[in-house]
Amino acid sequence: MTLITEDTMVRVCSLDDLEVERGRAALIDVQQIALFRLPDGSVHAVDNFDPFSGANVISRGIVGTRGASATVASPLHKQVFDLMTGTCLDSQGKQPVSGADAALRVWPVRIIGGDVYIEVES
Repeated sequence: MTLITEDTMVRVCSLDDLEVERGRAALIDVQQIALFRLPDGSVHAVDNFDPFSGANVISRGIVGTRGASATVASPLHKQVFDLMTGTCLDSQGKQPVSGADAALRVWPVRIIGGDVYIEVES
Protein backbone atom coordinates (compact mmCIF):
# COMPACT_ATOMS: atom_id res chain seq x y z
CA MET A 1 0.00 0.00 0.00
CA THR A 2 1.35 3.43 -0.99
CA LEU A 3 1.44 6.06 1.73
CA ILE A 4 -0.28 9.24 0.54
CA THR A 5 1.68 12.33 1.57
CA GLU A 6 2.12 15.88 0.31
CA ASP A 7 5.11 14.56 -1.65
CA THR A 8 2.91 12.15 -3.61
CA MET A 9 -0.03 14.49 -4.38
CA VAL A 10 -0.27 17.59 -6.53
CA ARG A 11 -3.20 20.01 -6.30
CA VAL A 12 -4.51 20.51 -9.82
CA CYS A 13 -7.62 22.70 -9.43
CA SER A 14 -10.80 23.26 -7.51
CA LEU A 15 -13.58 20.74 -8.12
CA ASP A 16 -15.74 23.71 -9.17
CA ASP A 17 -13.28 24.44 -12.00
CA LEU A 18 -14.35 21.20 -13.73
CA GLU A 19 -17.58 21.13 -15.73
CA VAL A 20 -19.56 17.90 -15.85
CA GLU A 21 -18.68 15.80 -18.93
CA ARG A 22 -16.17 18.39 -20.18
CA GLY A 23 -12.47 17.67 -20.21
CA ARG A 24 -9.73 19.93 -18.91
CA ALA A 25 -6.00 19.60 -19.44
CA ALA A 26 -3.47 20.04 -16.65
CA LEU A 27 0.31 20.14 -16.80
CA ILE A 28 2.15 18.38 -13.98
CA ASP A 29 5.90 18.73 -14.43
CA VAL A 30 6.18 17.83 -18.13
CA GLN A 31 3.18 15.46 -18.23
CA GLN A 32 -0.14 16.58 -19.73
CA ILE A 33 -3.13 15.05 -17.95
CA ALA A 34 -6.79 15.11 -19.02
CA LEU A 35 -9.35 15.51 -16.22
CA PHE A 36 -13.01 14.57 -16.51
CA ARG A 37 -15.81 15.22 -14.00
CA LEU A 38 -18.71 12.81 -14.41
CA PRO A 39 -22.40 13.30 -13.53
CA ASP A 40 -21.98 11.14 -10.40
CA GLY A 41 -19.41 13.67 -9.09
CA SER A 42 -16.37 11.46 -9.63
CA VAL A 43 -13.26 12.82 -11.33
CA HIS A 44 -11.03 10.75 -13.59
CA ALA A 45 -7.55 11.57 -14.86
CA VAL A 46 -5.78 9.99 -17.82
CA ASP A 47 -2.91 10.95 -20.09
CA ASN A 48 -3.81 13.75 -22.48
CA PHE A 49 -1.61 12.14 -25.16
CA ASP A 50 -3.66 10.34 -27.82
CA PRO A 51 -1.63 7.25 -28.76
CA PHE A 52 -3.34 6.96 -32.14
CA SER A 53 -2.74 10.51 -33.40
CA GLY A 54 0.35 11.46 -31.40
CA ALA A 55 -1.30 14.70 -30.24
CA ASN A 56 -2.22 15.94 -26.75
CA VAL A 57 -5.99 16.12 -27.33
CA ILE A 58 -7.78 13.61 -25.08
CA SER A 59 -9.08 16.43 -22.83
CA ARG A 60 -11.12 17.62 -25.83
CA GLY A 61 -12.69 14.19 -26.29
CA ILE A 62 -16.32 13.19 -26.08
CA VAL A 63 -17.39 11.71 -22.73
CA GLY A 64 -19.80 8.79 -22.85
CA THR A 65 -20.36 5.24 -21.66
CA ARG A 66 -19.97 1.68 -22.88
CA GLY A 67 -22.16 -0.51 -20.72
CA ALA A 68 -21.31 0.51 -17.15
CA SER A 69 -17.93 2.01 -18.10
CA ALA A 70 -17.35 5.75 -18.36
CA THR A 71 -15.45 6.50 -21.56
CA VAL A 72 -13.82 9.23 -23.60
CA ALA A 73 -13.55 9.19 -27.38
CA SER A 74 -10.56 10.85 -29.00
CA PRO A 75 -11.62 13.97 -30.89
CA LEU A 76 -9.36 13.12 -33.84
CA HIS A 77 -9.87 9.48 -34.85
CA LYS A 78 -12.64 8.53 -32.36
CA GLN A 79 -10.85 5.73 -30.51
CA VAL A 80 -12.75 5.03 -27.29
CA PHE A 81 -10.96 4.66 -23.94
CA ASP A 82 -12.26 3.42 -20.59
CA LEU A 83 -11.71 6.20 -18.02
CA MET A 84 -11.23 3.74 -15.13
CA THR A 85 -8.61 1.52 -16.76
CA GLY A 86 -7.29 3.53 -19.73
CA THR A 87 -7.92 0.53 -21.99
CA CYS A 88 -8.73 1.25 -25.62
CA LEU A 89 -12.19 -0.24 -26.19
CA ASP A 90 -12.43 0.60 -29.90
CA SER A 91 -9.35 1.30 -32.00
CA GLN A 92 -11.36 2.12 -35.14
CA GLY A 93 -9.05 -0.28 -37.00
CA LYS A 94 -5.98 1.90 -36.44
CA GLN A 95 -2.63 1.18 -34.80
CA PRO A 96 -0.99 3.48 -32.21
CA VAL A 97 1.81 5.75 -33.40
CA SER A 98 5.26 4.16 -33.34
CA GLY A 99 6.38 3.32 -29.83
CA ALA A 100 3.06 4.21 -28.15
CA ASP A 101 0.96 1.87 -26.02
CA ALA A 102 -2.70 1.69 -27.12
CA ALA A 103 -3.90 2.37 -23.56
CA LEU A 104 -3.95 5.66 -21.64
CA ARG A 105 -2.17 5.92 -18.32
CA VAL A 106 -4.66 6.40 -15.49
CA TRP A 107 -3.75 8.83 -12.71
CA PRO A 108 -5.25 8.32 -9.23
CA VAL A 109 -7.44 11.27 -8.18
CA ARG A 110 -8.33 12.46 -4.69
CA ILE A 111 -10.87 15.15 -3.80
CA ILE A 112 -9.85 16.87 -0.57
CA GLY A 113 -11.72 19.86 0.77
CA GLY A 114 -13.20 20.70 -2.63
CA ASP A 115 -9.83 20.53 -4.39
CA VAL A 116 -8.69 17.98 -6.97
CA TYR A 117 -5.36 16.27 -6.35
CA ILE A 118 -3.46 13.89 -8.62
CA GLU A 119 -1.30 11.21 -7.03
CA VAL A 120 2.17 11.24 -8.52
CA GLU A 121 5.21 9.13 -7.86
CA SER A 122 7.49 10.55 -5.20
